[in-house]
Amino acid sequence: MTTTNITRLVTDDPRMSKIVIHNGVVYISGQTDATADDIQGQTTNTLAKVDDLLSQAGTSKSNILTASIWVKDINRDFKGMNDVWNKWVDPSNKPVRFCVEANMAREQLLVEVQVTAAIEGGKE
Repeated sequence: MTTTNITRLVTDDPRMSKIVIHNGVVYISGQTDATADDIQGQTTNTLAKVDDLLSQAGTSKSNILTASIWVKDINRDFKGMNDVWNKWVDPSNKPVRFCVEANMAREQLLVEVQVTAAIEGGKE
């Protein structure tokens, strides 16, 4: 569905689109993983979802502009999340980023990641 140069993709959820594209910028919804039991596994699986959504939007992690990260327990989870993040992020194209502690929507969730990215080649 397109409205005023806004493209919305993966819209099957009644609450939101998973991808919104506007003026050459891709916005993805926050991604989580409830299948792994530890922060490294959840971060790995969550970043794979981010990769998939960015690909569907026609871009990649090399074009990420901002990253927002929430962890359940900053003292326990920050290092493990960063270990996975540092291996995943494009070292030549690091985004601006924040990471804060937050109450999560479900008890088993340890991390949530949301990014914005430029479209490959500046096209929409």
